[in-house]
Amino acid sequence: MRRTRTDSRTARADHVMAQVEAARDEIVAFTVELIRIPTVNPPGDFYRECADLIGRRLAEAGLAVEYVEAEGRPEHTAGHPRVNVVGRGNLGGRGPRLHLNGHFDVVPPGEGWTVDPFEGLVRDGRILGRGASDMKSGIAAAVFAVEAIRRAGIELEGAVDISATVDEESGGFAGVAHLCHEGIISARDVDYAIIPEPFGPDRVCVGHRGVYWFDIVAHGHVAHGSMSHLGRSAIADMGALLETFRRRLGPALATRRSELPVVPAPSRLPSLNVNAITGGQAGADTQSPCVADRCVATFDRRFIPEEPFEEVRAEIAALVGAVEREDPGRRFTIEDRMVVHPVAAPPESPLVRALSSAVREVRGRDAELVASPGTYDQKHFARIAGVEHCVAYGPGPLEEAHQPDESCSVDDLVSCTQVLALAALELAGPGQAPVGGSRLQNG
Repeated sequence: MRRTRTDSRTARADHVMAQVEAARDEIVAFTVELIRIPTVNPPGDFYRECADLIGRRLAEAGLAVEYVEAEGRPEHTAGHPRVNVVGRGNLGGRGPRLHLNGHFDVVPPGEGWTVDPFEGLVRDGRILGRGASDMKSGIAAAVFAVEAIRRAGIELEGAVDISATVDEESGGFAGVAHLCHEGIISARDVDYAIIPEPFGPDRVCVGHRGVYWFDIVAHGHVAHGSMSHLGRSAIADMGALLETFRRRLGPALATRRSELPVVPAPSRLPSLNVNAITGGQAGADTQSPCVADRCVATFDRRFIPEEPFEEVRAEIAALVGAVEREDPGRRFTIEDRMVVHPVAAPPESPLVRALSSAVREVRGRDAELVASPGTYDQKHFARIAGVEHCVAYGPGPLEEAHQPDESCSVDDLVSCTQVLALAALELAGPGQAPVGGSRLQNG
């Protein structure tokens, strides 16, 4: 149980927590509203409708609302506009500013559902639907954390801003990255950022691993299938390369383990996944007798902070070169797709301390500090906007993200909303002086 204290800070915290609990049904209803807008990415359906819904709610919470379209981005089209929404609080505040950010795009539902993925069903204390965990419940938690402070009648010395953004599931380049490039999110006016991704009510996620996506193209020589000896199969050569990766790279990766507390535990090791392979006449309705002269494999290499990226890239190139030398007829090219470097909040961040304290206050236990196996928009806050004090904390089980029958516990949703509200009070609330490491102290 939480210890009872009589100081004014505890009284404010108790009042805010009570406001969250009183809004339980509203928080659930808003999450359901969000789930019922099928913002599937790709292609990016119903973004404007979802942004409008969130914007109205932000305005009701007293924030100044702005809609930001990703002008100039190739993803932003007339048919599928990329519309982000930003709500700014206490524009005259002189204390630290906290930014809460969530993405409202979701992956396609896929097969295997036992309920309608976009009904937003509430059953047995859980909300079910695509986005229930990743991460429309997180957006609802952020909005009602701010609303609870408003309803408690507490005026902040600093401010809490909220943004709801697009395309995180495809890299976030028309979402958070666009806002950062435009200066809408910047270390000049953001001290701390929390992204309510689904790590559950007891975990604070301090960072994530890196990712290197690349294609390898095997170049063969076309010939008639009845005289295959006159050609060279790019698919066969790709098979030899895949076997080398399995036999040589796999065991090497299994010996490396990160000190970053990545969850689940097997993800503390680096990994290599084959995302896709296409070759020859793959996908053609009608086949002709030809030796495949081209095969492309897309790879997803997750690397840990202990692995310098240039060494990661060089290791791949060395293995490809070794396979080529085994047979002089083999020829491969490597084409980079995307590189995201590992990122982590500073170990002694006031943000981590504030969230950990709030978890202890609400949940009656110490927070577990973890890191994410995959990347999320923290990379853009850190690398583009320069906001190093950025973490993830939000409702929903990480393991259910992108799964059929994705869900979020109502109790966990309420707990996370309370934790976010208390962390906001600690960082930007009454009597809060500029905190060490923030832009305010740095001038």
